[in-house]
Amino acid sequence: MEDVIPNEGCVITVSHLGFIKRTRVSDYRSQKRGGKGIIGTETYDEDFVEHLFTASTHDFILFFTNTGQCHAKKVYDVPEGTRASKGKSVSSFLRLAEGEKIAAMLCVKDFEGSLHLVMATRAGVTKKTNLADYTNATREGGLRGIKLEEGDALLGCVLTTGQNEIVLVSYKGQAVRFNEDDLRDQGRDTVGVTGMRFKIGGDHVKAIEVCDPEDRLLIAREDGIGKRTPFEDYRLISRGGTGVIAIDLPEDGSVNVAGALSVRDGGEVMLLTAKGQSIRTRVSEIRETGRGAKGVKLLTLADGDKLLSIARIVETEEQTAVPFET
Repeated sequence: MEDVIPNEGCVITVSHLGFIKRTRVSDYRSQKRGGKGIIGTETYDEDFVEHLFTASTHDFILFFTNTGQCHAKKVYDVPEGTRASKGKSVSSFLRLAEGEKIAAMLCVKDFEGSLHLVMATRAGVTKKTNLADYTNATREGGLRGIKLEEGDALLGCVLTTGQNEIVLVSYKGQAVRFNEDDLRDQGRDTVGVTGMRFKIGGDHVKAIEVCDPEDRLLIAREDGIGKRTPFEDYRLISRGGTGVIAIDLPEDGSVNVAGALSVRDGGEVMLLTAKGQSIRTRVSEIRETGRGAKGVKLLTLADGDKLLSIARIVETEEQTAVPFET
């Protein structure tokens, strides 16, 4: 099968509402960029691209679900779409069970033994596994990626080199930064070890990111306050600690963390509210502050509304493209 499929470059886009498609790189080159305003308010029934991979048709995409399953698909298996097409629903493409959702997606050339996967669950469990252990995830139904305790869910997975630092951010505003050396490689069908402990009742992990000195950690509160901080501001500790305060929250527990992302200057994020509003903003417009600072207002919320989550926006050529004049 693979011998008859040309090994060519393509772009995989996955939208916030869960639609996936593959477009040939050559389809992008025949377009030129047109101008477009950045900041707007709209309802997020209007979808946007949240993940973008440039890949070769013979590469693999790994999909990790909240139930701990890992599915690997060849890029050429992803339905091909045109500039205007919506794509296919990820849940039908992978045949996910009722209530099963994608927790993370990674693109890899092959199952190289020098790379690792680090996973985090809501309950603060982290697990590191060698990427080579997932070679058979291409089979129908995928493979068990992590064994979850009752009531726990996988919330994220990152690809590491063995030399990276990891940061976990919690719902109640704590952050733990540790070296991945603290995690030893474990088999796929194991539970993992404690990555973060919680000192506040009702707390859980909200995000996992790889620390990159070029990037900043953006943390947003439910009331629309947020900040961008260098990763170095979060003290490097051993895995399993309660961490340090990542963002100040009211003591009465009325406001919690809506989300955390690793962001870079030049990027954009979408702020999604409980009442269905979406505000698109440039990362550079969010002031960079130290860890101890309160943060700045990211958006003005309507009465009774709250920030639900933040998502990275990937600008694709097709969203801003206009045809050449003839």
